[in-house]
Amino acid sequence: MAAFEGFPPDLFDFLAELTAHNERAWFDAHKDDYERALREPARAFIRAMGERLEKVAPHLVADDRRAGGSLMRIYRDTRFAKDKTPYKTNVGIQFRHEAGKDVHAPGLYVHFDLEEAFVGAGMYMPPNEALNAIRAKIVEQPDRWTAITRDPAFVETFRQGGESLKRPPRGFDKDHPLIEDLKRKSFILVHDLDPEVAESPDLVDRVTELMRRAKPYCDFICGAVGLPF
Repeated sequence: MAAFEGFPPDLFDFLAELTAHNERAWFDAHKDDYERALREPARAFIRAMGERLEKVAPHLVADDRRAGGSLMRIYRDTRFAKDKTPYKTNVGIQFRHEAGKDVHAPGLYVHFDLEEAFVGAGMYMPPNEALNAIRAKIVEQPDRWTAITRDPAFVETFRQGGESLKRPPRGFDKDHPLIEDLKRKSFILVHDLDPEVAESPDLVDRVTELMRRAKPYCDFICGAVGLPF
């Protein structure tokens, strides 16, 4: 299998064309472009990251299957959406925790589209039981949480993403000094990338280093829900 040498320079041209012609007939006529510019390089990236994750985050899964693996499917679920365009116009790769079953599981996420490129780590919109367990852990270990999230190198590298509640969550003190953290509905870190890094084999090194820096944060939230990291 081919080693990861970067996505080809026309990856974003393909995404732009797909955005302009988001219809089945066009996609069927350009499936070879999808395979060459997106799916096969993404699978090579997943394999390369699998070797790195074994050392940095061994409980995250790098699955290079053509469908159902770490590369998120290009087909949109339009059943309940107003937007009925059939295809996603981005590259989305999730290295999900071995205990997880969906996008809400702890993990590492790599994203490229025409407007943004980023790496995310943590838990996106976890179910209430997990969310409240993380909040309780913050209340129980505020010094550890603060040491992780207020560290200058951490703040320089990541922003905390996702939505927050407008009011304090039920059962938590509205005057708690970490109330803004407790109001979070997701516990995810985001690091914005230069889109051009997609074309370089250095993408593997960049993502690996970001995972290493995010590890204390991910270890905290995974520990709160009883998972190793």
